[in-house]
Amino acid sequence: MFLELIAAVSAAVAAAGLALLVNKLTGGRLPKWAMPMAAAVAMLSFAIVMEYSWFERTTADFPEGVEVTTVHEARGFWRPWTYVYPLVDRFVAVERASIRTNDSVPDQRLVDLLFFGRWQPLRTVPMVFDCGAARGAPLLDDVTFDATGAVLNANWAPVPSDDPILMTVCKES
Repeated sequence: MFLELIAAVSAAVAAAGLALLVNKLTGGRLPKWAMPMAAAVAMLSFAIVMEYSWFERTTADFPEGVEVTTVHEARGFWRPWTYVYPLVDRFVAVERASIRTNDSVPDQRLVDLLFFGRWQPLRTVPMVFDCGAARGAPLLDDVTFDATGAVLNANWAPVPSDDPILMTVCKES
């Protein structure tokens, strides 16, 4: 975040310097508001480009086997252009290599869901999914396992069978 602020200020200074140079070359014919306007437009443009490119920049560095399952697109009245072209501000990914199974309970899969958010630290949430019953539960402190490895005391919730996270976790590798 701090580096983006420095880059935005640098873009503003460069645009103001360019406006100053054009003003000098034209003999002072630009209006007095040209330099601050150029700086403001450069800062706003830089911020918009960084917001819209965040998702692509983040997912470009993913290793093979990490799949983006759910994407949230944001719109806001303070960013009216997002009503035309919404931006991605958070998403959920699954690292397929982290999916753990148990031969005694073949329908249950343990996985770490990766929650990414713009200006947010990465959150990892361990979950268990029951592929046969289309349900899921977070692996909280009170969750235990029986002798066969089946999950006990889980707070199961139904998951739609077309849920992208469930489909990713339950598909055969």
